[in-house]
Amino acid sequence: MKTIEVSTHTGRLDKVVSEIEPTISRSRAKKLIDDGDITVNGEVKKPKYPVEIGDKISISNPEPQAINLEPENIPLDIVYEDDDVIVVNKPQGMVVHPSAGHPNHTLVNALLFHSPLSTINGEYRPGIVHRIDKDTSGLLMVAKNDAAHKFLSAQLKKQKNLRRYVALVHGRITENSGVVNAPIGRSLNDRKKQAVIIDGRPAVTHFEVLERFQQYTLVSCRLETGRTHQIRVHMKYIEHPIVGDPLYGPRKTIKGNGQFLHAQELGFEHPTTHELMTFSAPIPPIFEKVLTNLRLTQPLKS
Repeated sequence: MKTIEVSTHTGRLDKVVSEIEPTISRSRAKKLIDDGDITVNGEVKKPKYPVEIGDKISISNPEPQAINLEPENIPLDIVYEDDDVIVVNKPQGMVVHPSAGHPNHTLVNALLFHSPLSTINGEYRPGIVHRIDKDTSGLLMVAKNDAAHKFLSAQLKKQKNLRRYVALVHGRITENSGVVNAPIGRSLNDRKKQAVIIDGRPAVTHFEVLERFQQYTLVSCRLETGRTHQIRVHMKYIEHPIVGDPLYGPRKTIKGNGQFLHAQELGFEHPTTHELMTFSAPIPPIFEKVLTNLRLTQPLKS
């Protein structure tokens, strides 16, 4: 840990850090700030915090873990594949791409063993157009070449893709459908979490009730935007957190392998044929088992 009292530099925190510590780039400074490794006067701030003379900036700059991205012969559930795209059904518990905490055994390692991938996202995220959380199961589209990656990414940016999830949430939702329109950004209280905050990025989730139980509701959620942890944060925001969610849900919950959230439907325009394609993946066995049990033990009384 290194602490510096500011004597000459002012302005945005990420910019000031990169100026007083030349070995730390501005992008690296932003990540360290977001991760809580840089504080001002003992408090976690945002990258845009205006530094003033006299502020004490404490910097903990952990050494990044080396990652050697190697193809791994891991079985894949491929729903569709051609020369441009792969649609894969990711199992719950698998990380999408390598990171400091997960250097191998990821979906990317498995995909590299199977096929060449696009290079748009750099060394550690080849082919990855969009992500789902480690403990969320379901469908992902993967680009096999750069042209396909650019085309699919543009669709995402224009919100033209279909991404529909099924989730089991706590409590009984009385409305048959609804829209959660609430901006999401990094939590001010816990830097590992996202939260609904005033100056967050726009986030919109459409939900529809599929089935009700005495203490739970099965919902379909369609993403209009794609923020980190969006459905998990939005369902907590409306006081119906996802069952089994270790970050945003209550401690007393149905046990499983993480949150009961499954990316069930995926649709996009094909980058070469321009055909509108839609795919679906069945709910994982553990999810289906819980629903079967709820139908037996928590049926709604007529």
